[in-house]
Amino acid sequence: MTRADRILVFLVLAALPFLYLHLCSNRDVATFLRITSGDREPVMEPLTPDRTVTAHGPMGDSVIEINHGRARFLSSPCSGQVCVHAGWLETAGAVAACLPNHVSIQLLGRYPRFDAINF
Repeated sequence: MTRADRILVFLVLAALPFLYLHLCSNRDVATFLRITSGDREPVMEPLTPDRTVTAHGPMGDSVIEINHGRARFLSSPCSGQVCVHAGWLETAGAVAACLPNHVSIQLLGRYPRFDAINF
């Protein structure tokens, strides 16, 4: 390893914390909830006031709770309940989905984020 290689490795390692803070620690405040249900058009719901929303899927109704600017699946007819166990979504870009019922929720903020979740 040459001296230039050592300098390059040092610079890359020194830049990692700054890259993480800039790219990965997005704490954008969410303002809307997008509910996608089957083949229907997505529904946009504001995150205020506190309430519950029902999304209809092929297995039945999924109940989504909106509370203090965050959202979660309160109940769903699927057997695994993975969507319910996902808990509260609090930051923009966060996603939870009930795949058997074809219902997903995503928090949207001021700056759009990309996600690799598909179904």
